[in-house]
Amino acid sequence: MNDSLLDAAPGFDQPIAVLKHCHGRIRKQLATLERLLAHLPGHGADEQARQAADAVLKYFDKAAHLHHDDEEQDLIPMLRATAQGEDAATLQALAPTILQDHKEMDALWQDLHEQLTAIADGSASVLSESSVRRFVQRYTAHMEREESTMAPMALRLFSNEQMARLGATMARRRGIDLGNGAPAAATPPAPAIGDAVANLRKDYGQAVLDEGDVRDDPIQQFTQWFEQALKAEVNEPNAMNVATVDGDGRPSSRIVLVKQFDTRGFTWYTNYDSRKAQELRANPHAALLFFWSELERQVRIEGRVETTSAEESDKYFHSRPLKSRLSAIASQQSAPIANRAALEQNYDAVAAQAGDAPARPVNWGGFRLVPERIEFWQGRRSRFHDRIVYTRQEDGSWTRERLQP
Repeated sequence: MNDSLLDAAPGFDQPIAVLKHCHGRIRKQLATLERLLAHLPGHGADEQARQAADAVLKYFDKAAHLHHDDEEQDLIPMLRATAQGEDAATLQALAPTILQDHKEMDALWQDLHEQLTAIADGSASVLSESSVRRFVQRYTAHMEREESTMAPMALRLFSNEQMARLGATMARRRGIDLGNGAPAAATPPAPAIGDAVANLRKDYGQAVLDEGDVRDDPIQQFTQWFEQALKAEVNEPNAMNVATVDGDGRPSSRIVLVKQFDTRGFTWYTNYDSRKAQELRANPHAALLFFWSELERQVRIEGRVETTSAEESDKYFHSRPLKSRLSAIASQQSAPIANRAALEQNYDAVAAQAGDAPARPVNWGGFRLVPERIEFWQGRRSRFHDRIVYTRQEDGSWTRERLQP
């Protein structure tokens, strides 16, 4: 008989026991998920169903990924540094499977997350049986694989010092100070807004970006991501930051809208007398940045800039709404003006004179950035982001490589 009446969680001085304890908690949540699946047809999203869905959401959103990070960032690298001979061969075969499991479980969870959220708030009572079965089966097989191989290997190979280091790292990941078991830092007094900014953070985890999943051509890869941004209804997916540098080396940036992208580059339109246009004349190189927060993605593009042809500029100018065309004529972009009333007077004068078919001003047209470097960034947990960069070669082909986060 167990002498203790409490089923206490192991301490971080026993990191492998902590990992197994995490598996126990995961199994309990998987069991809750299966019970919820059986409960919904007869009871709908009642109070019990909502509580069960909320419990599963909280665990897999807030805790499960810490277990993945323990393995990816600590346990597997430490085993790789220690294992030899047959152990090393076993680990070489096993580790890629473990990492692939994490990717697939994350993808399966995203599918379930939306369904469980709707059940938790009572707006739906449908849970896909196939999604639950796949998720439970993948997680169960994954845990059994780790318990039968990696955990025994770590217990057999790690020294006391390695175990202490692993436990300390796992504790820090959870905000625990092993000196007294208390949170790593006491809650400070209400900080000034400037100081509070340092504590603003969001952990990413929607998707992964792997070398084997991207296209050979970065424009095709960008097109794929852009289409996904449209499908996800990202707010203004065509908005991009354009950074330029003047003749003295001083940078400036602003948000504009990309109006065309293809194998030639990325095109936007503006006043050729504007500040950005003047800076591009002094230094015809720029950097673009797309940030799609809803997908936890950004794309950085660098290259030289050229003007579009008069024919292209005419075509786009005449495709714009009439009021936008009149505004382009009325505004001397970036030049000072006394007040808003003066700006409105300029517009009224142009509208009265130009009519319904104004000609494109000669100082208004397009810029096209011809890319030389394109980097795709996918947010990942614990700031261990994915970065794949393409670099154009002299013959026009592209090379790609992974960058460290």
